Amino acid sequence: MTLSRRSILSAAGAALALPALAQTGGQPIRIGSTLALTGPLSATALTHKLVGEIYVEQLNKRGGLLGRQVQWIVKDDQSKPDLARTLYEQLVTSDKVDLLMGPYATGAILSAMGVAQRYNKVLVHHTFGIPSMAKYDMQFPAWSLGPDPQNTVSNSLFDMLAASRKPPKTIAIVTSKFPSIHFMSLGGREVAKKRGLKEVLFLEWDFGNRDFGPIAARVKDAKPDLVWMGDIGLEGNMLLDAMKKIDYTPPLHFHLYPAPGPMTKSPEGAGALAVTIFEEHPPFTNHGVAAEFVRIFNERAAAANLPDTHVEVQAAASYSAWQILEAGVRGANSFDDKKIAEYLRKNKVDTIQGRLRFDGPGNYGDDLMKIKQVQGGTWKVIWPQSFAAPGATLQMR
Repeated sequence: MTLSRRSILSAAGAALALPALAQTGGQPIRIGSTLALTGPLSATALTHKLVGEIYVEQLNKRGGLLGRQVQWIVKDDQSKPDLARTLYEQLVTSDKVDLLMGPYATGAILSAMGVAQRYNKVLVHHTFGIPSMAKYDMQFPAWSLGPDPQNTVSNSLFDMLAASRKPPKTIAIVTSKFPSIHFMSLGGREVAKKRGLKEVLFLEWDFGNRDFGPIAARVKDAKPDLVWMGDIGLEGNMLLDAMKKIDYTPPLHFHLYPAPGPMTKSPEGAGALAVTIFEEHPPFTNHGVAAEFVRIFNERAAAANLPDTHVEVQAAASYSAWQILEAGVRGANSFDDKKIAEYLRKNKVDTIQGRLRFDGPGNYGDDLMKIKQVQGGTWKVIWPQSFAAPGATLQMR
């Protein structure tokens, strides 16, 4: 099946129901969700949409769920959490879907979580960034950043830098006020202080900002050894472009959740650091399921003209979410939400990012985050060393 960018965007503002294959027993199981098919988060959400299409297709080829084919209904939340809430209400009450799948980005996920709780529905989600806000006991994260990421993820970064040939002594923290990004940046700020880094600049911007010139100028004047960019989507690219215009290149720059493709394609993105759970190299691709998914995604993403054709953190989190939902249904041998939730809380699930558990605070398990860097026009894991790409180590200017 060949996908075009037009076909991906055709769902904007309306429901997209993937055609069910020939049914093997009863009516198809309907899974409903929203994604940011338009708006500032669309560059990344389109990756999640393609992953879902691939997974549902593979699932139906394997016979579906408990002998019934699967139909995925997707609605465009336009990158607006309030709209996501309304659309999830529609999915449950009007569309009467059997199961839910979470949207992309923390704000929309929180909205969907509220709806799921109101109707006692399981919600598996991809990229929720503030675990302490996940109060609902039938929500399950595929984003394996652990229950305390503001400390554990930040310490992973600073552990790696402390072991480098030239550990940074000063840091500038500039961050979006996007909820999960702001949360992680404030955590990183505190960890940096505890570890003795001197903060030479702290700045915030409103999500949706497009004028990064003044921020770039302030960073240049501060002369930090490390710039922590609390960015999401294309914000990091826009800030690096603004720095280029004033002839400034940061010695080291760390990004929270950049748009992965545009960052690798930009000359200014060389050396960028970020967090990840999966990249297209061993040991991640040693598993047969992961290797096959990478192959299919590469082909479909290229055919759809997506900005990035590689499987990385976003695509892997999305695929893992579908693996979790399938494991819950099969393990419970039921489509009953309470039985699915009970199974998931008591059992570990194998995913392409590793084995996940849901018995910790907020149903979070271990922090499985790794640090990656743009090297040679592609992302490569460099920390911890046991997960590093063959021959890859931290590159510094």
